Amino acid sequence: MAENELKCSCEEEATEEELLQRLDEFLEEYRGKPGALIPVLQIAQGMFGYLPESALKKISLGLDIPYSQVAGVVSFYSFFSTIPRGEHLIRVCLGTACYVRGGKQVLEAIKKELEIDVGGTTSDKLFSLEIARCFGACGLAPTIMVDDFVHQRVKPARIRELLDNYRNVEVVAAEGE
Repeated sequence: MAENELKCSCEEEATEEELLQRLDEFLEEYRGKPGALIPVLQIAQGMFGYLPESALKKISLGLDIPYSQVAGVVSFYSFFSTIPRGEHLIRVCLGTACYVRGGKQVLEAIKKELEIDVGGTTSDKLFSLEIARCFGACGLAPTIMVDDFVHQRVKPARIRELLDNYRNVEVVAAEGE
């Protein structure tokens, strides 16, 4: 199933119970398949926006994998989150090249602009902030990733302008209709 299909299938505000029932369908499809845990976790996170404990327990039972193993995989991979994230996930690269070229100052500017710390989500649930180690664009440092888009040669003084592009997406989309 494509990522777009996941997003489209849960755009109407489904309850947690309804999402857990949908998760059962995927568990049935993946049950007994080697290497099923990570794809199922990705599907669940796409459905819920994060991985609530109820989903982790259902995955554990549905795939017949110990809960400790499921929780261990979730805590090991930074892609997975057990807390709700904002609509846009911002990752600031603090790898060597980005750090040396001002990544820390970019991070501070974002924290100040959004009034959150690393690991936090804005009160309007629009942005979450994380740190990353490398996006493979070292020659274009400092870089940040917003959702799946890498922004290069980011300047702390232009953070508000950059984030406004994401704040105004809904406004632009609504005006275009």
